[in-house]
Amino acid sequence: MDEIYLGLMSGTSLDAVDAVAVTFQPALRLLGTHTLALPTALRQDILTLTQPNENEIERLGRVDVLLGRLFADCANQLLAKINISPIRVKAIGSHGQTIRHRPLADVPFTLQITDPNVIAEITGITVVADFRRRDVAAGGQGAPLVPAFHAAMLKHPSINRVILNLGGMANITVLPADSALAAYGYDTGPANVLMDAWCQRIKGQAFDADGAWASSGQPIVELLNELLAHPFFAKEAPKSTGREDFHLDWLLTTLHAHEQLSPTDVQATLLELTAQSIADAIHKTGFAQGELWLCGGGAYNKRLWQALSQKLPNFALHSTNEAGIAPTWVEASAFAWLAQQTIHGLSGNVPAVTGAAGERLLGGIYQA
Repeated sequence: MDEIYLGLMSGTSLDAVDAVAVTFQPALRLLGTHTLALPTALRQDILTLTQPNENEIERLGRVDVLLGRLFADCANQLLAKINISPIRVKAIGSHGQTIRHRPLADVPFTLQITDPNVIAEITGITVVADFRRRDVAAGGQGAPLVPAFHAAMLKHPSINRVILNLGGMANITVLPADSALAAYGYDTGPANVLMDAWCQRIKGQAFDADGAWASSGQPIVELLNELLAHPFFAKEAPKSTGREDFHLDWLLTTLHAHEQLSPTDVQATLLELTAQSIADAIHKTGFAQGELWLCGGGAYNKRLWQALSQKLPNFALHSTNEAGIAPTWVEASAFAWLAQQTIHGLSGNVPAVTGAAGERLLGGIYQA
């Protein structure tokens, strides 16, 4: 009987918990999906934890458990939806929720919460969690981890491919057709995080559907150049980032130096920031041509798709839908795959991506 794994994911967009049920024998097969929205109050608590604040330990402990309950509820609802007994599930791979990511601090660390003990207790299923910290302990960035999954699922023997994940942050996985060349990847900067935050602030909407609002404005060149001057963009790979670098307060501080900017033009500029930083990274691959495969929520942003196509004319753009995985389910599927790797004693990181000293078994196992 095929081993079934669940993947649970909540990313930097902080909109919902995504759950998938998958099997990997003989190839990836998606058995079911489910989404459970983050309650507004819990989302705000998480946002508060992503920046230094008062009474952090008390807040963290509470949110850790509440998220564990929410993740467990999402997993149980998925299994009920597809009529699969928890007994049939080998393990859950839980990414958790990143609240601080400091791999370049004097004492490097990364912290993902969502108590796996709570998930295991409520679901009755073994949980694999805390995937990133072992990679950081080995000198790596702890991110991105999804490139290992991309390489396993999407590498092509004769076509250079770049897999672009567009969540809150953007990251690329570079998959050379030449088998002698190693896969690698890194975070390129913000994907949706700034566009979503600005859209919420000005329009009261969680995101700019299809990039329609951005399409009605014009990028502000001076502002774009100021945003691109952020030190992260000049760093050499391997590198990773998160809300500690790119957040609404940082954007507002930059905007403060300008007067009477059109909010619509600011949104257009933020989309251009995402597109340009991604295109710059892809140009550095040295590929004369190839394929760009889009996944993550940003893959549904038609204006962003158009901007990337214009900046990368030698790349054919594809959705991971064409490979059998809808863009919104790729990351959750990746953490189900990482759980499988850990359960079977196999490494889950790519040292050329994270900068770790070598391949490592990732995550702790919390038995049912």
